[in-house]
Parts: sequence; structure tokens; C-alpha cells
Amino acid sequence: MFRDVARKKQKLADEECIALLKNEKRGVLSVMGDEGYPYGMPLNHFYNEEDGRIYFHSGKQGHKIDAMRKCSKASFCVYDSGYKKDGDWALNFRSVIVFGRIEFVEDNKQACEISRRLSYKFTCDSEYIENEIKNYGKGVLVFALVPEHMTGKTVNEA
Repeated sequence: MFRDVARKKQKLADEECIALLKNEKRGVLSVMGDEGYPYGMPLNHFYNEEDGRIYFHSGKQGHKIDAMRKCSKASFCVYDSGYKKDGDWALNFRSVIVFGRIEFVEDNKQACEISRRLSYKFTCDSEYIENEIKNYGKGVLVFALVPEHMTGKTVNEA
């Protein structure tokens, strides 16, 4: 059902894909939006090594939430900042796309813990993080992309 990369030499190993998911701070989540139009939005994420899921936090309403409740299928694309070889104009970068289904985290305690772990990707200021969770934790919506297929590759823009 899922396609593999066409250029096998450019394919990344699963370990490299997971490293991108763990280390990069943002990606683009794509869902099926209104009237069948794809809807992609940049989001912060947290890759959980324990369960292999990719977690996101959000407000409780809006276009993406409506779309995910209507259709749980989604994809998430992450790519690194890339590099240029000496004397070359073309950018080389690695990307990973994960296909899967969205599940909402119903337990607020778990949602706050995931939000905490996601926040540590951006700051080590635990006082700030705990204050945010105290003030906004009850209003946060956390959801996960449960992977069904993952593929990654190295791209050269030339």
C-alpha cells in the first residue's frame, strides 16, 4: 500500500529517520482538510522512543482538529537544515515522511507530561515549563501520530 523511495541510493536507514524525528524541532503535519483539500501546517513535535509515536500539542479547536476528527489519516514530514559541498551551489538535506493515524490523548496528566517533554526540546528552563503547564495544561490538546509507514531520503537540489 505504501510506496518505497524510487532512488534506493538516497534512502535513509530507519535509525537515521528516527534521529531526524528526535532531533529536529519542527515538521509539517498534513491532514485531509475541508472539501478534500490537503491541509498542511508546521508544528513542533516530540518523538517518543518508548512507544514510537510522534506527539503534538495544540489548542482544542480549529481547522486541523476538525480535519483530524473527520479523518484520522495523516502524514508528517521533517527535514534538516542541510549542507553544501565545498564549491557547490546545491543544498543537500535529509528528510523523513511518516504516514499514520492520529489518536487523541484523553488523559490530561499524560498530555501535560508529553507537553513537558516536548518543551524541553526548546528550553531547559524548568521553572518556565512548569509555570506554562500550571497555567495552560488544562486547556492543552495533545495528539499522536501512530506510524504505519516511514521513509526517508537524502536529497540534492541540483
